[in-house]
Amino acid sequence: MEALPRAFAWKLIVVDNEYHALKGKWKMMAEKLLEEAVRARLNAYAPYSRFLVGASIETENGNVYSGCNVENASYGLTDCAEASAISAMVTAGERKIKQMTVVTDASELTFACGACRQRIYEFASPETIVHFYNLSGKHESKKIKDLLPNGFGPKDLLSDKE
Repeated sequence: MEALPRAFAWKLIVVDNEYHALKGKWKMMAEKLLEEAVRARLNAYAPYSRFLVGASIETENGNVYSGCNVENASYGLTDCAEASAISAMVTAGERKIKQMTVVTDASELTFACGACRQRIYEFASPETIVHFYNLSGKHESKKIKDLLPNGFGPKDLLSDKE
């Protein structure tokens, strides 16, 4: 397994331009999510782009699911790491993302594509935090409502039927 870079010895996250200390169970879970995303990234199948991505999800039940990107010669059939992790979560019978971590090896932070933002939004609350890292230790955390403002989700389809 690829060791976590020393730069990941962090104790704070930034959300909405405010620092939040990670303590106790939050710190342990954040470290576990990061470790699982780094591990999943190593399994990515990216022979065309060579852009390896790993993602991990903590559900409201406290379970962790991971995924990696899987490319295809027919580019439109490529699965993103975020989508793979969500599929693993749904396959296990869970539906609610508590928080998510995404790791790439890009020199600058890389955020989820539009399609993945929509996928995350489907299974998250607007306040759900998504953590983005690169292997140099850069990180930023954002609420899904900020990644996908005015997002279209289940509430838009179900409100008239309830």
